Amino acid sequence: MNALGFAAQSATAPLERFVFERRAPEPDEIAIDILYCGVCHTDLHLARNHGGYTTFPIVPGHEIVGRVREVGTDVSRFKSGDMVGVGCMVDSCQHCKPCLKGWEQDCVEGATFTYNSIDWRDGSITFGGYSGSITVRDKFVLQLPEGLDPAGAAPLLCAGITTWSPLHRWKVGASSKVAVIGLGGLGHMALKLAKALGADVTLFTRSAGKEEDAFSLGADHVVLSGDPEQMKAVTGRFDIIIDTVPYDHDVNPYMTTLALEGVLVLVGYMGPLATPVRAGSVVQGRRAISGSFIGGVPETQQMLDFCGQHGIVSDVEIIPIQQINEAYERMLKSDVKYRFVIDLASLKS
Repeated sequence: MNALGFAAQSATAPLERFVFERRAPEPDEIAIDILYCGVCHTDLHLARNHGGYTTFPIVPGHEIVGRVREVGTDVSRFKSGDMVGVGCMVDSCQHCKPCLKGWEQDCVEGATFTYNSIDWRDGSITFGGYSGSITVRDKFVLQLPEGLDPAGAAPLLCAGITTWSPLHRWKVGASSKVAVIGLGGLGHMALKLAKALGADVTLFTRSAGKEEDAFSLGADHVVLSGDPEQMKAVTGRFDIIIDTVPYDHDVNPYMTTLALEGVLVLVGYMGPLATPVRAGSVVQGRRAISGSFIGGVPETQQMLDFCGQHGIVSDVEIIPIQQINEAYERMLKSDVKYRFVIDLASLKS
């Protein structure tokens, strides 16, 4: 069936209206009418082909909230009218070790991502949530808890799970001291989730004047990372640091703020670190540097359920799809608090 969305036809072209095909649901699939879709930095990077592996045309979007329109004959968990979410993946092999552990994002055969990925069923390129509908394997559809604002819930499908996964893996709780580097789409979710888990939460920032926002989002303390005295005062303090910075940066100043067996987790940047990490800051104190990439389907549902229980959603600015190119430019300037979300009803305009 025909679907309407917004796509980039090249790395230099603006996103514009685009008509394409969505298949009717297979027996184990669900057709979803999309209501809201968050705008992630990854969308911009892929639309501009910053990594050199984008297939055009590209329809971005992997923070999707919508309503079930139709279910396949083998689907029993969902019914027409259910409010659901779709995150960064729409399929995986389901039989390799990571998949069997619920870590589909690390599928050995390669997860099928929500856009710019090869759909194993028909070999087509997947198109994402900047569109009116999507068809997804039921195992990759998430139940949206009742009471969560659907627009604010959309970024939970990427920014939420990306920060929840390391907090969950390292068992953050009431006795934990957590620090977050950077206050953006990921950082603000890390603050909210760590605080709801009961942790003592600190924001590291290079910019003065973020205290009010940080405290309102759940931070107990704010440390200016460029101030040697403030950094010295938190030496050996943190059990876990969630590093949300999306570009190359020096992690060395933060390593000495980790407690014994503390860990710094990279969640925002996947490229090479130009400044080598001083081995002594890792060896002394049994510290570690780790990484975390989104999260699997079971963990994402767990995160959504937790957010439902605690009333946690992302702070969003809702935009019509016609403003997506402007939103990209503003996102590059960090001119959003803290996530753009597209109202897909605007496609009808």
